[in-house]
Amino acid sequence: MKTLKFLMIIGIVSLGFLSFSKLVQEEWKVPAKYEKMKNTTEASSENLSIGKSLYSKHCKSCHGKTGQGDGTKADGVEGDLGDFSSKEYQAQSDGALFYKSYIGRLDMPNYEKKMTEEDMWFVVNFMRTLGSKK
Repeated sequence: MKTLKFLMIIGIVSLGFLSFSKLVQEEWKVPAKYEKMKNTTEASSENLSIGKSLYSKHCKSCHGKTGQGDGTKADGVEGDLGDFSSKEYQAQSDGALFYKSYIGRLDMPNYEKKMTEEDMWFVVNFMRTLGSKK
C-alpha cells in the first residue's frame, strides 16, 4: 500500500512538473550564421505588399493580423507566439527573424519547402512594419 501511495505522489509531482515546463519556453537560440544575415530585399512598397500577402497566407492564422499572437489557430499552439510590435521582438536582427520564421521549431513550422528565401525576406520586411503600430 505504501508503494502505491508513493507511486501516486511521484505521478502527481511529475504531472505538475511537465505542466509547468510547458509554460516555461526554452530560449530560442539563433545560430550565429543567421544572426548576422542581412536582408537581401528592399523594403519597397511593392515588396511590403508581397510580404503582407505572404504573411496573410502563412502567418496570420496563428500570429494574428497585427502580430499579437491572436490568430484563429493561436489557442491550438503551445508556447508564446510573441508580440511582433514589441520592442524586444523588433530589436532582433533581420537574420534572427528570418531564421525563426523560415526554419521554425516545435509548433512553429518550417517554411523551406513552402516559400523561397526571398519570399521570407519579404515577410521579415512586413513584420518590421508591425513594430510601428505601438
